Amino acid sequence: MNIFMIGTQRSGSNLLRLMLNELPRIAAPHPPHILQRLMPLAPNYGDLEQRESFAQLVDDVCRLVELNPVPWEGVTLNRLDIQLRCRRHTLMAVYEAVYDAMAKAWEARSWCCKSMANIQYLPQIEEHFRSPRYIYLYRDGRDVACSFRKAVVGEKHFYHIAKEWAAAQQLALGMRERIGPGRFISISYESLTSEPEHTMRLLCKFLGVRFNRKMLEFYQSDEARRAAESSDLWGNVAKPIMADNTRKFLRDTSQEDIRIFESVAGDVLSALGYESMYVPEGAKTVFSEEQIRHFDAENRRLKDEVLQRASADDLKRRDRQATLIQEIRERGQMAPASMRAIA
Repeated sequence: MNIFMIGTQRSGSNLLRLMLNELPRIAAPHPPHILQRLMPLAPNYGDLEQRESFAQLVDDVCRLVELNPVPWEGVTLNRLDIQLRCRRHTLMAVYEAVYDAMAKAWEARSWCCKSMANIQYLPQIEEHFRSPRYIYLYRDGRDVACSFRKAVVGEKHFYHIAKEWAAAQQLALGMRERIGPGRFISISYESLTSEPEHTMRLLCKFLGVRFNRKMLEFYQSDEARRAAESSDLWGNVAKPIMADNTRKFLRDTSQEDIRIFESVAGDVLSALGYESMYVPEGAKTVFSEEQIRHFDAENRRLKDEVLQRASADDLKRRDRQATLIQEIRERGQMAPASMRAIA
């Protein structure tokens, strides 16, 4: 069984994947974000039916995994084995093969990829995989924005965060309508933290696996410790669930920030059952070009501030993957145009 967690980062995805990882039949590693990082660069590889091109892609995907900030403990990626596992010569096939190899190493029957950015690649996932399952994890977008404001990744201004958050939720809701409850389950961060056992029992029923109380003790696992040590972003995963970690936007940000978010994404908040605080339902605010330029400038300033405060070790771990992606880009720029044609 192939399981895809979708939605937006800063919504509790590391918490949920560590809980799933406590099930003997499911392997849920920290994601190297294979599709998010390599799908835009796929044309650089040229004709993947050519042996050298496909071998290069396989090596790059394996290197991306090997440079992950949270290592895949006990997993050795043999390039030839990965190639032989591929049913087709595509990035999707390599992605599947790498996760299959990981699940085998961890003695699991199924795997869960918690790369939330896979929300952008649902058509490709549906085309390649046989009846994949989806866990749509969502959280009040205003709390998501507060979390992104402090994180080393992502946008920082509430205008930009609201636009990205709303677009991702709309994709997920559209998929939910298309494929129905047999392969799609929706879980809110609020229910996950306030009723973890009830929520996990519902999820286990959806996945056809037996609930295990160890799921509620995820924070004691070696995988939780490794994640917490790898980045300040994930420090809380080595602690018990914080049941009151909701509606933080009421105390952590300004009324103006909340108004901006609700003006951009109020309709999506409402669709997910969240009540707007300051902007009436259905009301729309059209921001002027001058206002948006100001938002852009403030977004850049806030990003710079966060980078200056970030842990040097955290940035170094992230730079390893960024350096590989830059190497792939430069390699593609050097190749003849004919070699960069989409396979």
